[in-house]
Amino acid sequence: MMMPSGAADRPSWIGRLRRVISRSPVGRGWRRSKDLELWSRSLGFAALGLLTLVPLLIIVSSADPRHGRGFAQWLGEGLGASTASTRQVEQLFTRPGQALRTTTAFGIAALAVFGLSFGAAVQTGYEKVWDLPSARWWARWRHVVWLGILTGYLFVSATTTLRREPLAGGAVASLSAVLFLWWSQRLLLGGRVRWRALLPGAVATVIGLLGLRVFSRFVFSPLIVSNAVTYGPVGTFLVIQSWLVGVGVVAFGGALVGRLLYEELPRMAHALKRRG
Repeated sequence: MMMPSGAADRPSWIGRLRRVISRSPVGRGWRRSKDLELWSRSLGFAALGLLTLVPLLIIVSSADPRHGRGFAQWLGEGLGASTASTRQVEQLFTRPGQALRTTTAFGIAALAVFGLSFGAAVQTGYEKVWDLPSARWWARWRHVVWLGILTGYLFVSATTTLRREPLAGGAVASLSAVLFLWWSQRLLLGGRVRWRALLPGAVATVIGLLGLRVFSRFVFSPLIVSNAVTYGPVGTFLVIQSWLVGVGVVAFGGALVGRLLYEELPRMAHALKRRG
């Protein structure tokens, strides 16, 4: 029995479409995201972030209890949480000013160890994005510098008074985040990638974080309240952990998008010139 000609042509049409997509910037980006292992790397980011960023932010926000917002309020703003959701978050964390009095030397030492491991994980992710070999062991000093600058950056963001002026504060916060991420890539990659190649990744990451905040307002914020009713404080904790996974996806995904933009835009411009 012979098959209709249309049915015989269909597989070849699908095959051609797949080849076109595979050779397109979208296809190349998809393959690189698989090579990067974006999801599993983001899970590791969230795990180390919970051990590093959360305690660090709690201590930093408590360093200036008069002007500081406190970690719960800072996290609520990052999540775009409602007033009810912010109250649930506040129940999980200590009030500003108490963390410094109860922090021990062992806790600070553990935080430093996890912080350096967190820096190493971020560096490895950036190296995978740019297909670079791992840095030598003596380059670990970069993690120390990065952790120190990160602490200072978080302290400024937690105590700045520009938050009272939404437009000016938002512009300054976005610009400072771009500069910090731009510098972070340059430092952790050991100067192996040019500044101009790293700028699109920093901008893409900040845009992704703003998008994540909007997404969190409509998804994570209601989940905090509903999970708190169903599971208690553990439910709120799970939502925060999920949000950290999202931050990891944006951090590494933004760097990957930046590399694609840096490489693909000149190709597209060259192709348009040839057609014109």
